[in-house]
Amino acid sequence: MSEATGSVIERLKTSLPDGAVITDPGSMDAYRWDRANDPAAGVPLAVVRATSTEDVQAVVRLAAETGTAVIPRGAGSGLSGGSTAVDGAIVLSLDRMRSISVDADTRMAVVQPGAFNAEVKAAASAHGLWYPPDPSSFEFCSIGGNVATNAGGLCCVKYGVTTDDVLGMTVVLADGRAVRLGGPRVKDVAGLSLTKLFVGSEGTLGVITEVILRLVPPQLPPTTLVAVVPTLEGATGAVIEATRSARP
Repeated sequence: MSEATGSVIERLKTSLPDGAVITDPGSMDAYRWDRANDPAAGVPLAVVRATSTEDVQAVVRLAAETGTAVIPRGAGSGLSGGSTAVDGAIVLSLDRMRSISVDADTRMAVVQPGAFNAEVKAAASAHGLWYPPDPSSFEFCSIGGNVATNAGGLCCVKYGVTTDDVLGMTVVLADGRAVRLGGPRVKDVAGLSLTKLFVGSEGTLGVITEVILRLVPPQLPPTTLVAVVPTLEGATGAVIEATRSARP
């Protein structure tokens, strides 16, 4: 370990809570890949398991000062290698940031990025509400990752993708500043829509540390219709005709 590397690690440990910084190679190994299992994944300088926006700010400020790369990481459920580690980088894991607060009256939830999509659905359901985005990995993917990738799912045909349910967020920029974008307002038309800019940005513009999500009334009991048609053109025509008067 070089003197510069040791200095970065020591400064991380000094500025963060006990146990937040992981440097043991065996323990870091689990944070090197997402589900893409990139064989070229690097070995990080350290893994930081943040617990607050302030923790994230401390990491990003130190990284900016020392020229150290930062790899934000949620649940590691991605299939595109977005959280693959880089040699000498800091893997900034948000898996400990799991709080969920639901306001049933305004039909909104304030969620930290490490909370699973399924946990948000369960919290909303406890208040008679529903969170629509349903990526195939919803049981084990994180909301931060969903927002960073603008995740969709089968329900997006009727309810839209993640960006359609994000009202606001707190994000830590590359210099360590924390900014609030959007907020708990449905009719928010003042200024540029910076919230939409950050949804789907894959961690390139900043690290999301809190999200305000729109919730909706629960789904009606589902009904499944099976139709048999003789041609592809007939099937396409049937779908078009059905969606003229309904949103299945």
